[in-house]
Amino acid sequence: MSAVPPIEDLSAIRRRWAANMQALAGVADPAVEAAFAATPREDFLPPPPWTIFGGRQGRTTTSDPRDLYDDVLVALDPARGVNNGSPALHAAWIAELGVRSGDRVAHLGAGCGHYTAILARLAGASGRVEAVEIDPGLAAIAARALAGLPADAAPVEVVVADAATRPAGDVDRIYVNFGVAAPARPWLERLAIGGRLILPLCVPFEGGGGWESGEGRGLLVERRREGFAARLLDGVSFVFAEGLPLASPRAVAELREAFRAGGGGRVRSLVVGPVSDRRRCWYVGDDWALSIDPPGAPSPIAETPP
Repeated sequence: MSAVPPIEDLSAIRRRWAANMQALAGVADPAVEAAFAATPREDFLPPPPWTIFGGRQGRTTTSDPRDLYDDVLVALDPARGVNNGSPALHAAWIAELGVRSGDRVAHLGAGCGHYTAILARLAGASGRVEAVEIDPGLAAIAARALAGLPADAAPVEVVVADAATRPAGDVDRIYVNFGVAAPARPWLERLAIGGRLILPLCVPFEGGGGWESGEGRGLLVERRREGFAARLLDGVSFVFAEGLPLASPRAVAELREAFRAGGGGRVRSLVVGPVSDRRRCWYVGDDWALSIDPPGAPSPIAETPP
């Protein structure tokens, strides 16, 4: 086992790593960079040795925390394919989420809480964070680690629950870290005006495997008074949702075809309800759609007869 480097060395490594993740993500957000640099990855993991994959070393096993500071994934539950995610991807998405001091934040699929801690630092002492994780073991690790956050971070409540039923109340930011083929209705209903939601819009990998993974694109939603603005982000791969099913087999198959057909850059809004005019939509789900028109435009949603 490698010797653990002095705290000063790890702090310097984390600062360089945070800057490098910003560069890889193509963003320049000083607040996000500072939150990454201040949050030790090793504190939000099961005990070493850790299995890591990606980055310069490929797949390896290590007990040296210095090996964590690259754009690498760390296995949390190998049997289910659960890992703690690409830091560069999360740097990009957290910058898009735009958490501000005082925000009410829901982190759904919090895992061991590393990105929850970053969100809590961004929300500050006047904010609050609800961290939802379906796996009790991962939630326990998160709760222990998050209890050590400094006083200038938002208080965090860790909840073991199906994230499709959360958040518990209205929030300003929702960060979803598992693949879904549709947004859960509470995510839209409990998002405040001006609030943002980011989720991995995915379909299950074809061909299967030892666990269910999804591939697709990130979806950024912003609630405005006139409706939900929406934009598709870069391609992603995430562990697919456990718990409540959010989309029918028909809707999943049609989403897969929409990804194959391309054209997602035309998406400008998310609409809720049964669609009457599919020509104005890039994709139509069970009771929602991604429209090519901006929020507030004539709606493709069928009106309910009086």
